[in-house]
Amino acid sequence: MAAAVVRRGPAGWWRWHRRVMVCSRTMASKTPVGFIGLGNMGNPMAKNLVKHGYPVIVYDVFPEACKEFQDLGAQVTESPADVAERADRIITMLPSSPHAKEVYTGGNGILKKVKKGSLLIDSSTIDPAVSKELAKAAEKTGAVFMDAPVSGGVGAARAGNLTFMVGGVEQEFNAAKELLTCMGSNVVYCGEVGTGQAAKICNNMLLAISMIGTAETMNLGIRLGLDPKLLAKILNMSSGRCWSSDTYNPVPGVMEGVPSANNYQGGFGTTLMAKDLGLAQISATNTKTPVPLGSQAHQIYRMMCAKGYALKDFSAVFQFLREEESL
Repeated sequence: MAAAVVRRGPAGWWRWHRRVMVCSRTMASKTPVGFIGLGNMGNPMAKNLVKHGYPVIVYDVFPEACKEFQDLGAQVTESPADVAERADRIITMLPSSPHAKEVYTGGNGILKKVKKGSLLIDSSTIDPAVSKELAKAAEKTGAVFMDAPVSGGVGAARAGNLTFMVGGVEQEFNAAKELLTCMGSNVVYCGEVGTGQAAKICNNMLLAISMIGTAETMNLGIRLGLDPKLLAKILNMSSGRCWSSDTYNPVPGVMEGVPSANNYQGGFGTTLMAKDLGLAQISATNTKTPVPLGSQAHQIYRMMCAKGYALKDFSAVFQFLREEESL
C-alpha cells in the first residue's frame, strides 16, 4: 500500500518547520555556543558552559577579558557579528539597554551575520521595551530572541545557581533551558518577550528596598547598643528576616564571603542597581503604578553614585547611611 501523502498549506508548513527547528536545536547539545559580555557576571556564566563541555566562542569589548577563555580553549572573535557567523546559539550579558542595542543591531552586531534559525538569549537587565524591539529585529532575520535576565549575583553565577527569568516563544523554551541549566538552578518561563525583564526589575526594586531597610535597621540597632551579629541573628529568626539580612548582610563583620566583608568590593554594583531602579521607574510611569518606596530607593542609589559609591556593591548603602547624618 502506498504511503499517504500529507499536504500542508503555507501556515501548516511553517508550523511543521518550526517544530523541526526546535527539535534539532534541542538535540544539538554540544555544538558551539557564543557568549558576548565577559564581565563580573558573564565571566563565571561562560565558564560554567565550558565546564559542561560546550565549545564556547567569546567576544568582549575589552580584549583582556577574553584571554582567560583563550587559555581554556575557547575561540576569541573580533566582533559580535563574528560570533554570530560561527555559532547558532548565542548568550549575551551586557550592562544596559544601549549596550544591548549596539551588540545586536550595531554596525558589527549579531544581526548583521546571524544564521537563520539561530537562538539568541539575552541575560542582560534592560528595558522590556528594548527586549521587544530586539526580538522584532531578530525575527526579520529568521532568528529567535529571548530575554533571560538573572538573579543571584556573582556568587550564584560562580556556583551555577542563578535564577533565570525567561520571556519569549514558549516552543523555544526547552532549547534555551538546556543551556541555562548549565548556569542556573532555576529556569522559569514567564511569558512573551519582555516578561523576563519585567520579573527582574520587579525583583530588583524589592531587593533595593529591603537592602535599604536592612541597613537602616542594623544602623539603628548598633546605635542603640546592640551587637550587630546578635541583632542579625534575632532578625533572621524573626518576622523581619529577608535575603539582605540572612544571606547578604550589609554590615562589615557580620558575615563572611559577602561584599561587606571585603570593603564592598565585587558583587552587584551600586551603578547597576541605580540603573535597574531607573528601569522600574520608567515601567511604573508607563503603567501608572504608584511605587513610592521604589522611587525613594532610586534616589538613594543615585545619591550614592554621585558621592563616590558607584563602583561599590549596592550593600554599601549601610556605609552611606552611616556617613549621611542628614538623611
